[in-house]
Amino acid sequence: MASFFRAYNALLLRRPLAAQCGTSMLIFGAGDVLAQQAVERRGKKHDIARTARLAFYGGALFAPPITKWLQFLGRLQFSSPTKAIIYRTWLDQSLAAPLVVGWFFTSMTFLEGHGLSEATERMKASYAPTLMRGWLVFGPAQAINFWLVPPQLRFVFLGVVSLFWNTYLSAVNAKHDLSELTVY
Repeated sequence: MASFFRAYNALLLRRPLAAQCGTSMLIFGAGDVLAQQAVERRGKKHDIARTARLAFYGGALFAPPITKWLQFLGRLQFSSPTKAIIYRTWLDQSLAAPLVVGWFFTSMTFLEGHGLSEATERMKASYAPTLMRGWLVFGPAQAINFWLVPPQLRFVFLGVVSLFWNTYLSAVNAKHDLSELTVY
């Protein structure tokens, strides 16, 4: 197991985008499997196409910009480590988080074959509550990430947190009605 982690860390350093796209694909797919099996209890009625869409989103649409975003935040220079944590977290949560939540619901709507009106309805129903819950999860997570985690592992750390968050997102996206959702 230790050799796997050494090899994975080496891949993160050598080919960060490819490693993080693959990691994100697996984590988003796993989050959907958890949503369908543990939350929705679909059993044998598992929607494989839905899992494939979430995995595609994670690997192809989410990971590339987030990888570059984290690299950008990591290059910013601050006068103290404390300011670095505060400003990076604030930038992430005030700029990236609102875009990522909107990008998720819009992308998933189009990947499901629906049009702009469905995307608009989904955004009206789910955007604000999801963003606010995301701030509660990822504000503290990013502060810890920028404080304790080496730069090449920051995306992976977010991936671990995201496994449960992606379960939530998948369930929200499938439900379209936050009032019926009991995942926190």
